[in-house]
Amino acid sequence: MLSHAFTTSAPELAGYRVTRTLGIVRGIVVRSRSIVGTLGAGIQSLFGGNITLWTEMCEHARQEAFDLMCRHAEQMGANAIIAFRYDATEVSAGVTEVLAYGTAVVAEPDR
Repeated sequence: MLSHAFTTSAPELAGYRVTRTLGIVRGIVVRSRSIVGTLGAGIQSLFGGNITLWTEMCEHARQEAFDLMCRHAEQMGANAIIAFRYDATEVSAGVTEVLAYGTAVVAEPDR
């Protein structure tokens, strides 16, 4: 199982060497705002500050995309992901794609 500790945005994993590069892995989630969430967030925005309903929705979408990416890497036989990134694109009004991607690798401790 791929440990989240072996996922990094760096091009290498400190203390390990890459023995095989397996390719790009990704996790994609497309989310829309619900009418209830939009109304609740609208009310929160009247008072200013953090709009917690949208913050939670975004965090859930990122976590789900991350988990899908890790699962994709595991299916390829990877034990690490390097050069990890997030991206988001608005597909249409109120609908956003969240993409987690990186390079799946097999890494072994430096000797």
